[in-house]
Amino acid sequence: MSEELRDKSLYNSIDFKTTQIVEGFMTGFHKSPFHGFSVEFAEHRLYNTGESTKYIDWRLYARTDKLFVKRFEEETNLRTMFVLDSSSSMFFPYNQTQKEDKNNKFSFSVYACGVIMQILYKQRDAFGLSFVSKEIDYISPIKTNLAHKQYLFTLLENKIKTKENLSQITCINKALHSLSEQIHRRSLFIIFTDLFSDNFSAEELIDSLRHLKHNKHEVILFHVFDNEKEVNFNYKMGYYRFIDVESGEELKINPEEIRNQYTDAIKQRLDLIRSECNKLKIDFVQADINKGFDQILFPFLIKRSKLK
Repeated sequence: MSEELRDKSLYNSIDFKTTQIVEGFMTGFHKSPFHGFSVEFAEHRLYNTGESTKYIDWRLYARTDKLFVKRFEEETNLRTMFVLDSSSSMFFPYNQTQKEDKNNKFSFSVYACGVIMQILYKQRDAFGLSFVSKEIDYISPIKTNLAHKQYLFTLLENKIKTKENLSQITCINKALHSLSEQIHRRSLFIIFTDLFSDNFSAEELIDSLRHLKHNKHEVILFHVFDNEKEVNFNYKMGYYRFIDVESGEELKINPEEIRNQYTDAIKQRLDLIRSECNKLKIDFVQADINKGFDQILFPFLIKRSKLK
């Protein structure tokens, strides 16, 4: 591969792009009046009198005249499991001629995972990744090291380049029940889903979230959606053929005729989920794919500050 192609590949990589997003966010963050928690990246901790001097960073001592020891994976303050819904509905809106910089729900979620992973890695916090649809399709261990981070970014890179698998249904509640039992140590679950599921039941989703909380896990639920199309149901007048990419069912309707009924039903369902999440002390965050990643990073950093 030529140097030019290598450079282009690096520039277009998820790792590179998410690094740029985080750096831009942090620059704006430090200039803003938003305070209340630290976003400093720590690679060391202060030396405690009486413990072994084996891991003291003497170079850092020479610069600061203070004793610090290097932090290791077992000392991490936070363990995070990313849960990424990879069912067919997450690839909406789908357009073969769509611009590369225009996100669908899945690509938005991939980049959102990436920007948080960058912060966790800098803070020496451990993280893992799982893809779910009708079951758990993949689950990684939870680690902190560079090789682990690079491996997960490669998985995300490959996943985003793969064409969506039509008829891949979602049963996220079942996957969450299973994950709750598989992850034994208390962890932070960061879930990205559009809340469209096979025979969707808000009550079943809430029950799976309750299971996570019962097992002492913390949870951020990011509802990933296209606000104009999926919530406001904003389509031009005329008849459209709507296809359920998970079940294959088709329906020809005029959106104008059912808009009020549709938006009322969506609002009622989201209000129920939000209300129950509040009762469970779960952060329910709506993330519009047509907006930036601040809507992801601010809620995460606030949550992170509460878990210190």
